[in-house]
Amino acid sequence: MDDLRTQLFYTQKNGYDLIGPEEHVAADNYCRGYIEFLNDSRTEREAVVNAIRLAEAAGFVPFVPGMALAPGMKVYSSNRGKALMLAVIGQRSLSDGTVIAGAHIDSPRLDLKQIPLYETDELCYLRTHYYGGIKKYQWVTIPLELHGVVALKSGELVDVRLGREPGDPRFVITDLLPHLAQDQMKKTMAEGITGEGLNIIIGSVPYADEGKDRVKLAVLSVLNDMYGIKEEDFLSAELTAVPAFDACEIGLDRSMIGGYGHDDRVCAYAELKAILDVENPERTCICILADKEEIGSEGVSGMQSQAFDTFMADLCAAQGVDVRRCFEKSFCLSADVTAAYDPLYADVYEMTNGSKFNYGMGICKFTGARGKSGTSDASAEVVAYLRRIFDKAGVIWQLSEMGKVDKGGGGTIAKFMANRNIDTIDAGVPVMSMHAPFELVAKLDCYMTYKGVLAAYSDK
Repeated sequence: MDDLRTQLFYTQKNGYDLIGPEEHVAADNYCRGYIEFLNDSRTEREAVVNAIRLAEAAGFVPFVPGMALAPGMKVYSSNRGKALMLAVIGQRSLSDGTVIAGAHIDSPRLDLKQIPLYETDELCYLRTHYYGGIKKYQWVTIPLELHGVVALKSGELVDVRLGREPGDPRFVITDLLPHLAQDQMKKTMAEGITGEGLNIIIGSVPYADEGKDRVKLAVLSVLNDMYGIKEEDFLSAELTAVPAFDACEIGLDRSMIGGYGHDDRVCAYAELKAILDVENPERTCICILADKEEIGSEGVSGMQSQAFDTFMADLCAAQGVDVRRCFEKSFCLSADVTAAYDPLYADVYEMTNGSKFNYGMGICKFTGARGKSGTSDASAEVVAYLRRIFDKAGVIWQLSEMGKVDKGGGGTIAKFMANRNIDTIDAGVPVMSMHAPFELVAKLDCYMTYKGVLAAYSDK
């Protein structure tokens, strides 16, 4: 009877019961590279810069429409410095399709408003507009950094990166002391801190002069000295406040990584590292690092734009292939994070179909919400294909779902890839405290996600 159970029952094991010492070391080494990438990629622009640096070191060159493409050639195309596409040309024609891995490099954050600076009661603040789904109360009383660009009327682009280096000042949003917070604490968590209340304190010393708004003047004077900007230049700026936390190992066993931006740079790094490591693939391999997923993949740098279609059409044109024929034979891993089971909040998870730390890459047949709304829902054939190539490559993986059916859900870029007639499935790293300023992942799951993308790229 036990043999029959072994043959017929579906069982899963903790990944550490399945790997040996060598793979344990490999996972640690991989995660060291990831931590370095995450610490230096606080925004999508910075992630693109760092990805291009790594890609060029691995032999990638900028793609120019019309250039000849030979098997093994490595090319990339930056979309306005906020999204990136990379390709390794395969041995087979693009008429046989491609293998695509798509992740996003934007994360929830606080964007500065276009007229952000104001003074009140001799304190100077920056107004913000939160980006993506956040719990607003998590963003108060934590150290913040300022990152982004200021576009001057002259056309010059000024990079701002303030708070990242040792010795830099940092910033904060204050909260009400408990001694005076009786009314505040009667409110719901959603009401306790409002969007208009997420204002960052940036200065308190007045300029040595007469007149009004002397603290604001002093702050602008410092910014002008540092970056050559004035208040009007905020109108054409993209400045963002992000948590001033370094990614670090978590736990006495160092088995987890805590940090800002795991969603979705943990999957973006996995697919980037995989395309850097793939060699002589049969089919052309594509890596997408997309922007704007956290707000619906809108805009010129999101997956709903035509930028990806144009890149693929240009690749296909070099081989005389109709891009539509390429898409219909392509396969896409929508590499986005999924919700990891958290025992402290067990009532919102359905554990039979949920993902756990250390059980490997999480495969989501569908995402969406409640009645599968807003999802592409991968076919049975696509799931079977993943099972086959992952098991062949020794990838540890698990099924995953975003909690109980009626509790919520989430979306990814999968439906936008599927809309292009590309077979697509979601797969990525399980995350605890998703969308918080400090998220948590397991090292083994990070490494297996990289290994899973590499297996897809390398499949014959």
